[in-house]
Order: sequence, then structure tokens, then C-alpha cells
Amino acid sequence: MNFFERYLTVWVLLCIVAGIAIGAFFGESIAPIAAMEVYQVNVPVAILIWMMIFPMMVQIDFGSLRHAGKNLKGLSLTVVVNWLIKPFTMAFFAWLFFDQLYSAWLSPELAQEYIAGAILLGAAPCTAMVFVWSYLSSGDPNYTLVQVSVNDLILLLLFIPIVRLLLGITDIEIPFGVLGTSVFTFVVIPLVAGYVVNRRLIAKYGEDWFKTRFLPKLRPLSISALLITLVLLFTFQGEQIVAQPLNIVLIAIPLIIQTYFIFILAWKGGKWLGLPYRICAPAAMIGASNFFELAVAVAIALFGLNSGAALVTVVGVLIEVPIMLSLVRYANRHQWS
Repeated sequence: MNFFERYLTVWVLLCIVAGIAIGAFFGESIAPIAAMEVYQVNVPVAILIWMMIFPMMVQIDFGSLRHAGKNLKGLSLTVVVNWLIKPFTMAFFAWLFFDQLYSAWLSPELAQEYIAGAILLGAAPCTAMVFVWSYLSSGDPNYTLVQVSVNDLILLLLFIPIVRLLLGITDIEIPFGVLGTSVFTFVVIPLVAGYVVNRRLIAKYGEDWFKTRFLPKLRPLSISALLITLVLLFTFQGEQIVAQPLNIVLIAIPLIIQTYFIFILAWKGGKWLGLPYRICAPAAMIGASNFFELAVAVAIALFGLNSGAALVTVVGVLIEVPIMLSLVRYANRHQWS
């Protein structure tokens, strides 16, 4: 691990501070960048996420995908944690903190909006950034692709019923434009690009050159894009963070607890099932992180841009990267064969 990667946490904190400062002092100046959206997916952020994902996609061996059935234990763990446990533990932690423990600080109406936002996050497990976390923790790229594909299919079927059940809402409509755009942007495009680059470079220079010379050069690209993404995300929300610091902290606490709880559950479950590390790591990462584009879009559509629900989903975005980096560091320190 080089000097830059060894102190990645320091660079992350500096990027967060820089982003908040830029957003707080130059909010109006960066408004045009924040407004560059397609179906609520910010275009500059999408490009940066693509740059983070590509190093994982270019490693995928499509010939080995036919053996995906050998990882049924890992896929089963992912499905159970993401869809039978995570939405309900998120709802529980949200109710416990926002409705019970925070009753002295939050009105009942605001507490219900915060609970709704948390539920939307919990019902939308990650589909894009898990490629980054898997890559940084040396997860199996082929398995990561398979589990994301399975997760996307289940998302189409279960997101609406689960949100309806936990929110008690019967007229919810999922913004399929957001879902389709996100999947196409964050999975299909980098997947095709990765396949083309993989085949052409190996054919021209050989597999040994590809693995020992080309792939190591991509790691700084992924991490640099991650840091720039952090600056942008915190810049977009800088004014709101400065204006509501206490509420941001109150919201962050149960979301942080939920993230670590789900990771530990999946991590320990994977070890109990005897999964190899390269399967267990991405299986634990996908449940811990969230499909925040979808959660934010649904919160805005249902409750409004300035609602408490929308604020919770945004806080989920803001805390995810630092927390997931800490989980990546933990996973790398506790690898097994």
C-alpha cells in the first residue's frame, strides 16, 4: 500500500471539509453543476462513479460467469440480508431513535418524515458503488457482477412492496426512469467498456502485462475519482449541513449503526457459511451500502425536495463513503484464503 492509499482516511476528511466549505460559501456558483441531472442522477457524479467502477469491470472474466452457480451460498446470503433483514432493521433503528430516543428534539411529524427517509434507504441496497468497495477490498469481480445483477432484478420486484409495507403507503410509484438510468449508467456502460478493453489489451499485450502493468495503474484512477466525488457531494449539500448541524448528527447516528450492523451480520454469516474471502467481502459490502440515487429520487417524489425524508436520504449519501472506507480497511486487515 503506497503513501497515498495508507492515509486515504486523511484525504477523505480533507475532501469532506473542502466540499462543505465550497458549498457553504459558493452555493450559488455551483448550482449549475448540481442541476446537471438526468432522472435525478447528477451527470458529473455519474461520470466519476463510472471512473471508480471501470477498474473492477475491466477485470471481469466473462468466461467464468457460467460458473456463477458455484457461489449460491454467497448469493443466498446477499438475498437474505438485503431483502429479508436490512429493510426491517433499518425501520426498527429509525423508529427507536427518531420516534423514541429523539422525542425531546423532534416533533412527531418530523420524526415520521425521518423514519420514512430511513426506510427508503434501507429498501434500496447498493447497485453501483459496491463495485468500488469490492475492488478496494480485493473482492471477486465476477461474483460482484453476478450479485449486483441478481440484486437489480429483485429490486424491480420487491422495492415497492417493501416500502408500501413499512410506510403504510398504497399509492407509491417507483421512478423507473431513475432506476433504468442508474442501472444503464453504472452497470451496463462500464461493463461493456471493460469487456472491450479487457479483450483488446490481452490480445495485443498478453495476460501477464495486463495483470502486472495495466491493472495496477487503474487503482489511483478509482481512488482519485472517489475523492473528487466526495468533494462534489458535500459541496452540493454544504449549505444544508451548515444550517442544520444538530439534525444532521441526529440523523447520522442510526444510519451509522444500521450500516455497521448489516455489515457485521453479513460478514459473520459469510464466515459461518464457509465462504472464501473474495466472495464474503462483496457479499457483506452490498448490504452495507445503499442505492442512494433511487432513495433520494423517491423521497423527493413522495415528500418533496425540502422534506425531512429527503434530508435523511441525503445524509445517507454523505456518511456512506467514509463508513464504507472504514469497512474496506477492516476487510483488508482480516482477509483469509
